Amino acid sequence: MYDLKPYLEKINQVIEKGPYKDTWESLSKYQVPSWYKKAKFGIFIHWGIYSVPAFGSEWYSRNMYIQGSPEFKHHIETYGEHKNFGYKDFIPMFKAEKFDANEWADLFEMAGAKYVVPVAEHHDGFQMYRSEISQWNAYQMGPLRDVLGELAKSCREKGIEAGASTHRAEHWFFMGHGKKFDSDIKDPMVRGDFYWPAMPEPHHHDLFSKPEPTEEYLQDWLVRTCEIIDNYKPKVLYFDWWIQHSAFKPYLKKLAAYYYNKAAEWGIEVVINYKHDAFQFGTAVPDIERGKFADVKPYFWQTDTSIALNSWCYTENNEFRSGSDIICDLVDIVSKNGCLLLNVGPKADGTISEEEREVLLTIGQWLKINGEAIYGSNIWRKYGEGPTDVVEGQFSDRLQKKFTSKDFRFTTKNGYLYAIALDCSDDGKYCIQSLGEHDASRYANFHGIIRSVELLGYDEAPTWKRDERGLLLETSMRSDTPLVFKIAID
Repeated sequence: MYDLKPYLEKINQVIEKGPYKDTWESLSKYQVPSWYKKAKFGIFIHWGIYSVPAFGSEWYSRNMYIQGSPEFKHHIETYGEHKNFGYKDFIPMFKAEKFDANEWADLFEMAGAKYVVPVAEHHDGFQMYRSEISQWNAYQMGPLRDVLGELAKSCREKGIEAGASTHRAEHWFFMGHGKKFDSDIKDPMVRGDFYWPAMPEPHHHDLFSKPEPTEEYLQDWLVRTCEIIDNYKPKVLYFDWWIQHSAFKPYLKKLAAYYYNKAAEWGIEVVINYKHDAFQFGTAVPDIERGKFADVKPYFWQTDTSIALNSWCYTENNEFRSGSDIICDLVDIVSKNGCLLLNVGPKADGTISEEEREVLLTIGQWLKINGEAIYGSNIWRKYGEGPTDVVEGQFSDRLQKKFTSKDFRFTTKNGYLYAIALDCSDDGKYCIQSLGEHDASRYANFHGIIRSVELLGYDEAPTWKRDERGLLLETSMRSDTPLVFKIAID
């Protein structure tokens, strides 16, 4: 069993000597790095043992032990009884024989991504990297490769920032249902065992749910996360839900102080992504899962969502979103002072599905032409205009947004205003009401001078005029993806 004590002492020493202490007061000095604010678009990757059964979702390891669930029934029908074939028995089947980190990095570069965040450890407890803390990792089992390390190296060679995601917190209860019947999840277990601790899952996942994580579990969580920081120097560290539980609070502060101090030591600027107020506001970057804000925010934020609507990992029945739909989301998010982390779920053999490749390439083709309106852009005085409401909050990406040619989003950069039409007009005519001519006494309106208008990606400039109705544009150009009008203003 790995001795946590030396690493815990090291963590305390780094916090003691560094500029950040493990208090919210000290951590509030954190500033979101400029590289991240400029990047706008990143790739999330859910790939692990759960990609082998490719059924249901990435929560297969939990759900297969819930009696009566579709995963439970599927498991027995396909693999046999749980006592004879448990989740751990998928590991030898996870060979990743076609995984090519350079090929993935090439695809992400073509997609226009500026940072990549692979899941280093999911709720199932299998580490996708080389680890001294547990033998249950991809370097020693399954693929026999340091997936996180290989991918980080390939991405950095492309100029793409490399991050990491850890979902370890939920492992506290994730395998607990397997103790309720005759399965391969049995007591006694000790730290270091794959399924440990497999505690009962709380009926309500509130801030004080019981049984709460023990000090041993929390120390193990902290050391595991710091090992990722030390060995891979991720520019982004993403946390999934449940770290907001009250028991984690002291350890979150230690983790953030350690990470920020190590980043200062290395001379790099880093980001922590969190949900549900796990970190105190202003000490890291808030993230909205599968959702976004309805209006612009004065602080920087992130949406994480997936190309597949039904799962974060690859399954044989994934429902894929279109590239155009995701581009609209990206534009909407950026106009509101946010960035998009878009997930792909590779197959168990290490290949990325044709459906996801097509979506990524569609996004990349659009960004190649229109990226100047996205990368390094800033918010305007308002995020946009139009009749289509955007539902605020998480898990809203299934709600189909039928944007119209009257729906515009705005960004600014280098003295230009970018007006992005989220849908193409049938007749080629557009009216941007926010840019209409109005009496200067009406302060809320735009009173600047429009010098010229061009349409990114096209040689033909749109015709335009301005009156009290708005900026009236007309073009013969059509597109299945948003059109970007570049407006020179004084």
